[in-house]
Amino acid sequence: MTLAIQARGLVKHFGEVKALNGIDLDVEQGKVVGLLGPNGSGKTTTVRILSTLLRPDSGTATIGGHDVASQPDAVRQLIGLTGQYAAVDQYLTGRENLELFGRLFHLSKKEAANRAEELLNRFDLSDAADRGIKGYSGGMRRRLDLAASLIGNPSVLFLDEPTTGLDPRSRQGMWEVIENLVSEGTTVLLTTQYLEEADQLASRIVVLDHGSVIAEGTSDSLKNQVGGDRVEIAVVNSADADRVAAALQSIASGPITTDQISLKILVPVTGGSTAIVSAVRALDEASISIADIALRRPTLDDVFLSLTGHVTEQPIESSTVSTGRRGRRGRN
Repeated sequence: MTLAIQARGLVKHFGEVKALNGIDLDVEQGKVVGLLGPNGSGKTTTVRILSTLLRPDSGTATIGGHDVASQPDAVRQLIGLTGQYAAVDQYLTGRENLELFGRLFHLSKKEAANRAEELLNRFDLSDAADRGIKGYSGGMRRRLDLAASLIGNPSVLFLDEPTTGLDPRSRQGMWEVIENLVSEGTTVLLTTQYLEEADQLASRIVVLDHGSVIAEGTSDSLKNQVGGDRVEIAVVNSADADRVAAALQSIASGPITTDQISLKILVPVTGGSTAIVSAVRALDEASISIADIALRRPTLDDVFLSLTGHVTEQPIESSTVSTGRRGRRGRN
């Protein structure tokens, strides 16, 4: 197994806040690893250290065998980075943006123009190439931002919540682009709060919380840690959550999880659809009104909830950088 990214014992403080508390990370060449966690878990800090934008207080990390602290120029030859929000110039056209990035990557004027044209075609932006960015949709801007991060043909790509704010159709389009890049040999470290995104794209998932790795594995292996079927009950107010948990204790096959923010109660059960009938009867006998009830298989939401005690949050912070230097694309 060839590792494109390796980190050991990464620690980072911001004042009295410990953003990273000894992170270990391995990313195999040509694979996607999803870095999953809520706001403040350390995802973006990890990416910024690996992309040479921050120095760790302690620990080591290498990209393609090059140390991020002592060999930053060599690392930058290999990487591309796309932040949470598009880092393109709204006063330029799509073509002008890509040509500008090409010149910043030390391409000649002709090389920059050719590379811009290639990427515009690849990301289905040719028809809008000479339009101002102000007229682009959110999905088009994100595609252009990703195209800009690929100007230098990076072998390792850092995607920090790349689909933040996109509608489902645009998000699906970005997933297809990422899958195509990986099929060509690009290694991707993807940070996300969208659990279905990690499920769709990542061959391995690392879960962070409060600056520490709290779980890692394939999507299926993480789901298996949670167990079997779940009865999910949504209540109208938090006062009913504890009453529901108490009423359904008799049918639960394991610990009941209550999330006070989403007002959802997850009850592990056996017996499939019959568990729904038993749950409804128990709630009726306790005179408890609910907003919704459903039976479903474990998802990454369940994994995250069982590990952290809360569901993931929607992104509220942005990453402001997207950079790298001219490099070569790695292959399997």
